[in-house]
Amino acid sequence: MADIVRPAGMSDLDAMTRIVMDAYTKYIDRIGKAPGPMLDDYSVHIRNHTAWVIEFNGTVAGLIVLLPEDDHLLLDNVAVDPARHGRGIGRALMRFAEIEASRRGYSELRLYTHVTMTENLAMYLALGWQETGRGEQAGYQRVFLRKPL
Repeated sequence: MADIVRPAGMSDLDAMTRIVMDAYTKYIDRIGKAPGPMLDDYSVHIRNHTAWVIEFNGTVAGLIVLLPEDDHLLLDNVAVDPARHGRGIGRALMRFAEIEASRRGYSELRLYTHVTMTENLAMYLALGWQETGRGEQAGYQRVFLRKPL
């Protein structure tokens, strides 16, 4: 079981970068280019206090990036170390996002995923997310979802 979700610090940057690369590399061939999360500067997210990490057995096993918007909290990225899949880490991060959104007074979470990331889309729908549309954004074909809280 995951130990704790805590704000990311600069000492987590290398682990975060490795996890994102390991989690998203498999999608490069499907998309035809690096997925958006592989292009992010996680040091900026750390400085802006928009990134959290989850520890499992004392080491960083995943991360989440949450961006405040006017009427919702955007779940910008959630990534789990592929070596740690199947241990509830992703679900714990998703629960954290819901708790954090509610704590901040939001009534809705939103996210988007690439249309070719079908396993992620299936997971989000199974967790109660609702598809709100599809379209191109920032050069990617995306599926947009929301979760009322």
